[in-house]
Amino acid sequence: MNLRRFPLSYGLLLATRIPDYAGKRVSYQEGIPRGQFLDCFLRFWKLQGTLTHLAEKVAMNPTVESRHTSFEETLLSARRTMLLSEILKLAMDSFRSAKTRFFLTALGMVIGTASVILVVTIGMTGRQYVLQLIQKFGTNSVEVEYAGGGATNAERVRYTDYLTREDERIVDAQLPTVMYSSPVMDMHDRISFGGGVVKDTLVLGVSPQYELIHNLIVTAGRFFDDTDDVTHQKAAVVSELFARERYGGDDAAVGRTFEISGIPFTVIGVFKMSVNDFGQSEIADQTILIPYSVVRYFTGTERVNQIYFSMRTMDDVPDGAKEIERIIKSRHRSDSVYKTQTLKELLDIAAKSADALTAVLVLVAAVTLAVGGVGIMNIMLANVRSRIREIGIRKALGATYREIKLQFLAEAIIISLTGGLVGTLVGMAIPLSIRFFTDYELPISPWSVIIALAAAVGVGVIFGTVPATRAAQMNPVDALKYE
Repeated sequence: MNLRRFPLSYGLLLATRIPDYAGKRVSYQEGIPRGQFLDCFLRFWKLQGTLTHLAEKVAMNPTVESRHTSFEETLLSARRTMLLSEILKLAMDSFRSAKTRFFLTALGMVIGTASVILVVTIGMTGRQYVLQLIQKFGTNSVEVEYAGGGATNAERVRYTDYLTREDERIVDAQLPTVMYSSPVMDMHDRISFGGGVVKDTLVLGVSPQYELIHNLIVTAGRFFDDTDDVTHQKAAVVSELFARERYGGDDAAVGRTFEISGIPFTVIGVFKMSVNDFGQSEIADQTILIPYSVVRYFTGTERVNQIYFSMRTMDDVPDGAKEIERIIKSRHRSDSVYKTQTLKELLDIAAKSADALTAVLVLVAAVTLAVGGVGIMNIMLANVRSRIREIGIRKALGATYREIKLQFLAEAIIISLTGGLVGTLVGMAIPLSIRFFTDYELPISPWSVIIALAAAVGVGVIFGTVPATRAAQMNPVDALKYE
């Protein structure tokens, strides 16, 4: 407080309240005699000088000044704490007086928040399911095939530079990230199914590791091994449809014989794809797998249609595909073209599609939150209208614009946040119950919970601002006269 700026009229007023020589108190309302006025003025002048001197001493003492500043900050903090506690107490009293209205208003936020969490869970479950299906088909595999060569059509026909089994061995030796590899050589033959029925059937010459590369499921018998390949055994693994149409079942086909180009083969196993490949692989419904060392007797050539390489991890696929192509090109003519294909691009596209679908579903669920916010705004507007007289009384007793606005805004936030918490519990309880009572592992994203609660608070702030502002802008005189 700057005593040098203390008004003279206040000083005179204080001086007139000082007892006179007779010990009597003189009131400024009764008037002051001229002699006493001069005496009072001199007393005030001395009092002002004394107070000014004390103020200068206080200002020169930093300890006293810091204590004074700290006291003012503590007082301000206590005032704010009392204001917040008073606002929360008034909000709770309002909710207790209208429990049904509070429950129905918060119900919209419960449904909206639970919808956001469940929609994200459903989207993540679908994404996980699609990616698992694609991974079963072999996302770590790299396919290499000869795409032609030569500058003219005549050269392309005359000069062929197909892949060989030696290319496979060189890549296996130079690239440590390769786990499995298998050549593929295809041919077609007409197989008799009995009763005069003859069908054109696909015959693939592969290595024993072909089973691991494509994640084939052997439903009966076994897959041929390295011993069968080295010893050129006339062993065959047939598809499920082939076994059922020719022998009546998977188990009935094992041990039976049939002929390929007049040479008898024994069925040692029946296989099926682990997932539908939608025509992405060379395997057809009617397919016979035989060792690659045996199929060369039918083709009379060392060439290979494709070579499959399976990498250790999916992260090794991009670099591995480039390195495989480089190694193979270094062993052939410079104008020969070889193409590598992977399923990583398909996997990325599927993941992006699933994420986009999840985002769309979240936006749809956000509409539910918006509807709940509109409900909160309507109920709060009706609440303001029913409490006009209360607002007038509070303003008459000294409540400020900020206090009134904070009170009604706090009520809207509490409603939305309570609904958000209950909705979060409901949204998490459903997938957790499914994981507890069944074998399905539904993923739960912590971000969905955080986003849902943040959205609930945001809805309370956005849709509660209009009613709170309307209540704070009311004229206290008109509010007190409202019936």
